[in-house]
Amino acid sequence: MDHEAVLALFDRDMREGARPDGPGAVVERVEGLVRQVGPEQGWSGVLWSDLAETDADTAIAEQVRYFDGLGREFEWKLYGHDRPFDLGQRLRAAGFTPEPEETLMIAEFGELSLDAEPPKGVELRPVTDRAGVDLVADVHEQAFGTDSSRLRHRLLAQLDENPDTVVAVVALAGDMPVSSARMELTPGTRFAGLWGGGTVEAWRGRGIYRALVAHRARIAAERGYRYLQVDASDQSRPILQRLGFAPLTTTTPYVHVVP
Repeated sequence: MDHEAVLALFDRDMREGARPDGPGAVVERVEGLVRQVGPEQGWSGVLWSDLAETDADTAIAEQVRYFDGLGREFEWKLYGHDRPFDLGQRLRAAGFTPEPEETLMIAEFGELSLDAEPPKGVELRPVTDRAGVDLVADVHEQAFGTDSSRLRHRLLAQLDENPDTVVAVVALAGDMPVSSARMELTPGTRFAGLWGGGTVEAWRGRGIYRALVAHRARIAAERGYRYLQVDASDQSRPILQRLGFAPLTTTTPYVHVVP
């Protein structure tokens, strides 16, 4: 895989050419950047920018005014290769708070190891209804210690209105949900995104995460996608590298809250 070429393709397809990520979301293109305005419980933020030292501060201030006027918290999704080089410092100076840095990892299907299966006694079950969404949300809260109401709302809306754009799966040990994950599919692009892979603490280290990656990868390949993309934490990065993913750059969410 040509890392530089694939990163440029990712920027073009998934950032500059971004589509709305769910029902009720709108993507807007203004001078120098692409932003999404999500529904009340959806995601809003800046997806791509092409700024110079001379206009970056003005562009940042304009987005703060815009989203503050909507009464929306928003995120500026900063990638390690974005310019100007000090864009992160400028965002901090404008009142943004950085969340933990992650690694953008991408794999081409021909380079992936897809033979990982769940451990004995664990079943991977597709999520297609409210009951399944509840299981995904419960696992998310246990695995990450964060509120899952936004995830629950978004996943229900996607399954109801655009079911071809999302694949969700929960891992069950008997009747107990122990891990879950989803995959976002954007028609017309070559990338499928893996999101939300989390396992409750007592079940970590048994290969469930690997099995969920392989399960979703097989589905994406069947649907004609060429690449898989993950924003990987430090914990998941080594697992993904063993499966065939390559780190291409970093990504850091900079969050601005409504005053």
